[in-house]
Amino acid sequence: MSVADFTFYLFAICVVTGGLLTVTARNPVHSVLWLILAFLSAAGLFVLLGAEFVAMLLIIVYVGAVAVLFLFVVMMLDVDFARLKAEMAKYIPLAALIGVVLLMQLGLAYGSWTFSEGIDTRLGNPTPPLDEAHNTQALGLILYDGYFLAFQLSGLILLVAMVGAIVLTLRHRADIKRQDVLAQMYRDPAKAMELKDVKPGQGL
Repeated sequence: MSVADFTFYLFAICVVTGGLLTVTARNPVHSVLWLILAFLSAAGLFVLLGAEFVAMLLIIVYVGAVAVLFLFVVMMLDVDFARLKAEMAKYIPLAALIGVVLLMQLGLAYGSWTFSEGIDTRLGNPTPPLDEAHNTQALGLILYDGYFLAFQLSGLILLVAMVGAIVLTLRHRADIKRQDVLAQMYRDPAKAMELKDVKPGQGL
């Protein structure tokens, strides 16, 4: 077994283990840490495939932003996870059924998996050749040249989805103090501050 094979199996085992422990861990903080391990291991697999740019994106975006955000949310919000897990217990049979269906689909896909003709030639001679353009440059040419409209439309759809989620979850509550910009601009400086003549030992 070569070093590349050993590294591949090591990263693959870490991805599967991290994914399983992310779902089964009792502590949500531990779940986020296992998720970070799965992301880092997946980035290592991308490096082995020669996709260094995708690996760095996975580390910067998912590990550096999304996973850290999850960790901050889990640690800072006062969420009763015991009650949430008690409510989720009634959905375990449905989740198990969905998991079995997904495993059956993966088994069918793996059983009918075939390589196209000439795959070895294409892997040996990538398009464009590596001496003409690096894989990061080739990816940029594909995204911003060949699939420019599709890439921009996908970004627009994500923007609309984000705005829609904000609008649907926005609730105006009367017991929350909100900033009134006009009241701040039109306030009278003479009435904004009051001087108190505090006697020694009297206090406020």
